[in-house]
Amino acid sequence: MKYPNGVNKNFIPLKAYGNRGMDLESDLNMTNEYYRINDIAIIHKKPTPITINKVDFKSRKDALITEAHFKIPSTTDYNGIYKGKYIDFEAKETKSLTSFPLNNIHLHQIKHLESIYKHGGIGFIIVKFVRLNKIFLLYIEDLIEFMNNETRVSIPLSYFEEKGYLIKEGINPRIDYLKIIEGESV
Repeated sequence: MKYPNGVNKNFIPLKAYGNRGMDLESDLNMTNEYYRINDIAIIHKKPTPITINKVDFKSRKDALITEAHFKIPSTTDYNGIYKGKYIDFEAKETKSLTSFPLNNIHLHQIKHLESIYKHGGIGFIIVKFVRLNKIFLLYIEDLIEFMNNETRVSIPLSYFEEKGYLIKEGINPRIDYLKIIEGESV
């Protein structure tokens, strides 16, 4: 069929299918929605706690926040429950081809995940190496082990390959991190 200028506006080339321009957070939100709809788990993105200082009220429906600040440092990005176990994790991306900079995750977030683990919950980070299109789950105990035994300021890709778990991207769910947790010990 001939389209104006020979282009089908609804056609998505196959090469665009694998990387739809979605970031890690969007993919995780879609995954968590899939888990919720299919009654697999309840995992939510935690809102960042802010205090609103100024609002521009053009109309009641069109209020616009013009100034705000963070109330307290937030803990992690996601939390919820899966098969009776509490889950808490942080999601990060890096454009590095070789390592994940530790300054991308805050010390209070690491301490929070460590507390989750100590109290019997499941704590981890999910890191996407954007330019490699690889996503890893690294349990908090392995992150802490690295920090206690290494002087590096970044975690090499090889550590994720050795201690972490590669998450294959799919359609539904998009990033099936519960498959890894299920394989461990829930």
